[in-house]
Amino acid sequence: MRILTVVGTRPQLIKAAALSPVLRTAHEEILVDTGQHYDVALAGDFFVELGLPAPDRSLAVGGGSHAEQTGAMLTGLEPIVGSKAPDAILVYGDTNSTLAGSLVAAKAAIPLAHVEAGLRSFDRRMPEEVNRIVGDHLARWRFAPTPAAVANLASEGITTEVHLVGDLMQDLAARVSRDVCDPSVLASVVVPGHDAPLVPGGYLFATVHRAENREAEAIDAWVDLVRSAARADRPVILALHPGTRAALEARGGDLGSDVIVTPPYGYRSSLALQLHAAAVLTDSGGVQREAGWLGVPCLVLRSSTEWVELLEASEGRMVLVGLDRAAAVGALERLAPTRPGATAALAAARIAGLDVPSAGAAAAITDTLARARPSS
Repeated sequence: MRILTVVGTRPQLIKAAALSPVLRTAHEEILVDTGQHYDVALAGDFFVELGLPAPDRSLAVGGGSHAEQTGAMLTGLEPIVGSKAPDAILVYGDTNSTLAGSLVAAKAAIPLAHVEAGLRSFDRRMPEEVNRIVGDHLARWRFAPTPAAVANLASEGITTEVHLVGDLMQDLAARVSRDVCDPSVLASVVVPGHDAPLVPGGYLFATVHRAENREAEAIDAWVDLVRSAARADRPVILALHPGTRAALEARGGDLGSDVIVTPPYGYRSSLALQLHAAAVLTDSGGVQREAGWLGVPCLVLRSSTEWVELLEASEGRMVLVGLDRAAAVGALERLAPTRPGATAALAAARIAGLDVPSAGAAAAITDTLARARPSS
């Protein structure tokens, strides 16, 4: 089969790094990068770091509103689909790139494969929720990462061509996690404005990127939360999405001296920073999953999550705190106590026992598509 794959964001590049090498053993793949994450720090270096082939086409859509982004992607994708005549279009997850790829596939009557199908936050105020619902209902093949995702699809009347395959990001985390176990890896991680060497358990790692957390009231809340979690002897390393950073600066939010704001990190550096942290604070579904597989205490800065199995399997190490400062501080004291040496000992024990199994998702997706007839 000739498969046109649409990517555009960091999480999608991570998933593509797990799937593309396997997919290309059985199919011809045409990789199109929409440029939704247009910052080099957000996406450009990922192609090199993850060993992804250069995209066959780059749309360079860049920023803008949801409508502007999606419209530009539709305009850019349509002629590529017309000239390449793919047998299928493959999209990942819940982004505007997925929405555009799904709509182009439907209009061109080309079968759509949706990876990460069936995930639901049950909050349609989130643009991601709308995108994933549209993708699921337009798809020919739905590759679900969890049993809950399969159940969500069934509740919406979708029961055909639903395949429980596991999580591509888990495949890649299993491949890379052993490479970052040794604490010496922290010496290679540059933290602007922080000269002291990083030690396991000696810091918290945080990310904030969701659109709802760029609103003024939300910024005030998470700034208060992150600032309260930080200490001089255990700072917060906050890897901030450029859009969130711009919103924070426009709001004039003051994170204090114990919060170190950095650009987003590459995949291996991000995984290393999570693994050796006392705890992770994030509104990212991807980081939440990685922290769960790595066994790192994780405070989810959202009131709901699509990854309910991870939450249930964490034995209390993963907690939904939303933007509630008191809940976050209480969870940190329970999961990552600040007694001298306590978090370093916990981190060392966690790293020593690290075992991230591969979900085997790439092979399952490839095998399913290999059994399909082109253009059927």
